[in-house]
Amino acid sequence: MKKEENVYISNLPLEEALKAFENQLDNPERTETVRVSEASGRRTCRAIFAKRSSPSEHCAAMDGIAVKAIETHGANERNPIQLKEKDQFVFVNTGNLMPPGMDSVIMIEDVKSVEDGVVEIIEAAYPWQHIRQVGEDIIRGDMILPSNHVIRPMDLGALIQGGIDFVEVYCPFKVGILPTGNEIVQSLEALESGKIIDSNSAVLAALVTEMGGIPTVYSVCPDDPDSLKNGLSKGVKENDLMMTIAGSSAGKKDFTANTIASLGEVIVHGVAIKPGKPTILGKIEGKGVIGLPGYPVSCYLAFQSFVAPILEMWSNAKFKSHYVTATTTQKMISSVKHEELVRVTLGEVLGKWVATPLNREAGATMSLVRADGLMIIPRLVEGIEVGKSVNVKLLKPIEQIQSRLVVIGSHDPLIDILSDQMPLASTHVGSFGGVLALRRKECHLAPIHLLDEKTGEYNLSTARQYFKSDDMVLIRGVRRLQGLFVPKGNPKNIHGIEDFTRSDVEFVNRQRGAGTRQLLDFELKKRQIDVKDISGYAREMTTHTAVAVAVSSGSADVGVGVLSAAKALGIDFIPIGYESYDFLTYKEMLSDPRVMTFIEVLKSERFKETVESIGGYELIDCGEIIAVEH
Repeated sequence: MKKEENVYISNLPLEEALKAFENQLDNPERTETVRVSEASGRRTCRAIFAKRSSPSEHCAAMDGIAVKAIETHGANERNPIQLKEKDQFVFVNTGNLMPPGMDSVIMIEDVKSVEDGVVEIIEAAYPWQHIRQVGEDIIRGDMILPSNHVIRPMDLGALIQGGIDFVEVYCPFKVGILPTGNEIVQSLEALESGKIIDSNSAVLAALVTEMGGIPTVYSVCPDDPDSLKNGLSKGVKENDLMMTIAGSSAGKKDFTANTIASLGEVIVHGVAIKPGKPTILGKIEGKGVIGLPGYPVSCYLAFQSFVAPILEMWSNAKFKSHYVTATTTQKMISSVKHEELVRVTLGEVLGKWVATPLNREAGATMSLVRADGLMIIPRLVEGIEVGKSVNVKLLKPIEQIQSRLVVIGSHDPLIDILSDQMPLASTHVGSFGGVLALRRKECHLAPIHLLDEKTGEYNLSTARQYFKSDDMVLIRGVRRLQGLFVPKGNPKNIHGIEDFTRSDVEFVNRQRGAGTRQLLDFELKKRQIDVKDISGYAREMTTHTAVAVAVSSGSADVGVGVLSAAKALGIDFIPIGYESYDFLTYKEMLSDPRVMTFIEVLKSERFKETVESIGGYELIDCGEIIAVEH
């Protein structure tokens, strides 16, 4: 009896065919632990947090002399000051540890040698001038990389500096490629009349590699059902996904569809695309098998239509280089001497792109990790003003950036937790800085904790004052415990804010506009304490963890911040009280899918469990929407 010929069992639209295929496949995730030096290109299983600060000790940021700033006061061109080596200064090079007792560096070009062991200066130094402080780049406990992140070469330096030796990563997916056909050969030496060189396998292998997979190209399988069955059985056992090339049509020697059906299941045979119609989508032993057409263009397009989406579904989206036009959120000053590449974070807010510059220092490894793109300040241009339009070259996929919620305002370690549980980009500029960014519509949400000294009310009064004609809402966040950071064991026996004025106590502050700074000033005012009596009041940090690292490293004796930061750095904590840390936004933003996801995360059990494991927070009505009544 004549053997029944193959027929197409479907002619599905591409999206419908792909959906039917995807629904039949499980993600074959496997993990392994590798050295950081071998981790580039691998995808993280979970968030990675720094085990050490970087720098781990205070060190010179310039070649010059290390001095005590107080001994340089009064120096000017009319009144130069001479300093003696060893007694009053020590020569240092960039990267040298700061000598004990020295708290400032004067650049060598600003130092004049008078005689052996004596130098002269004509400008006073200030404390911590030209010094890289402990934790300036990375603070122990900070999240270096989130989960599901493809590790890039610039990430390796941050991981190593953060004390990470090994990382747990997902194993690359294995993809088998089985060319078929009596006429196919795999070398030019074997090419003769009637034969065709296998170019498809090399193209497919390169595409798989480009997407982070490990391809295996098998020897050509002849047009024989038993040979094809053996080749497919072997390939399926050794790979996560299997591809065949040619033999997918309905001719007498096209055995692929029947062979897949005999070993497993044909899900789709025949897709409504041209070229590429005879594509086969099937499953053997729970693993995907795709029969690609033999014509090179059809083969390539079928790969992009079906194989690429599966690999992207199992891993990160493929990188797409692109430029966007964005509006600057901060003024950037630059020297006219050179062209400057500025690392920026990007956000898409109300249909426009906004660009926020990151740390521009040459030693700031984390700025590369956090950067979404690069913008250029050209030579002979002194800088870029706020609100200017700039072109930004992307370092990450545009879809990934667009999916993120943009948060600008007060810092809290919880922001790292939120950014690991949803796409989120944050900039820490203090509560008032967040309010101003929200007014300029440069962010979706502004985290704030601002106290009305008259009413004792948090956040609502500020919203009424700064958004008099706008419909605003507060998304209820957390109540967090604020207090004093002191070194382990509290060696100076500090008990409260009154001790800040002691001559033996060095304080470190938060920046102006921070809610914690406002809280401190409120407490000082209640106690009638003059800030001039507090040594270190003018020294400012932009995050709670930066204050904590200043205390833990010994450059300050006390600071103010939240309990979670103190616990992360292993220092002692003296409670002041709980405050409300909420998220201010426009009412219209509530319909934005990113804001909706944010509220869902705030209300989720996963977020609640993570926060409760840290300690120092109360979750009361978390995620509740509160209208700002005028």
